[in-house]
Amino acid sequence: MRNHPIPPVTEPLQYRAIGIVRGFYKPEDKDQFNRGKLIDLQGEEIDSVVLGRVITLMRRHISIEKPHLWVVYPRCREAGHLHLQISGIWEPSTLDKTDIKSQNNENQSILNRRDVFDELPEGDDYFSIRGDLIFTRPENNEAIVKIRQKNKNNGRKSVPFKIILEGNIPIDGLRNFVSLNIRRNGQSLVVEDYQLLGPSISKIRKSGVRKNPVQKKKGKL
Repeated sequence: MRNHPIPPVTEPLQYRAIGIVRGFYKPEDKDQFNRGKLIDLQGEEIDSVVLGRVITLMRRHISIEKPHLWVVYPRCREAGHLHLQISGIWEPSTLDKTDIKSQNNENQSILNRRDVFDELPEGDDYFSIRGDLIFTRPENNEAIVKIRQKNKNNGRKSVPFKIILEGNIPIDGLRNFVSLNIRRNGQSLVVEDYQLLGPSISKIRKSGVRKNPVQKKKGKL
């Protein structure tokens, strides 16, 4: 049983990009409920889409007129413009076991006590990002991480995507697998701290090198 919307890591080099954002969801229009804006408590509007498995939960069990803590997958094709895929809702005070099970297995949470709170220890706007560091410019607080997704059930190969970050990561971290704790600030994802966990998979395949000391650093905000 878990009591957290972000699942624990199960593999040393496990790719992922997942986070939590508190706010209101505003659909584009009544005929396109799955596309709209996630508006945080400061009024920042973030382009968003709702994944199909969550739409029924939203329509039947919660009021979108009120703020909620959303479980999201981030995307950002350009700096300063964030896009979110809403994959779940973390609200134990409202959703019972049956409701929460209707979310996908990766984000489901089973309650085992009634006094659980909706807040999380990491606070709002926390993101966990793990992937290959393919670009860094420390002097400009810029970095890019590539996320490789698992192939789809139909056998089709999934396309990797890139996440643009704000943070000071030294150049010697390039082509390493990195695990980052991130905080959203408006439309940007800012590095709070990170760990270099070893050579990226592509680097291992080219060089055969498998060992690299784990380092933990503080990102400059």
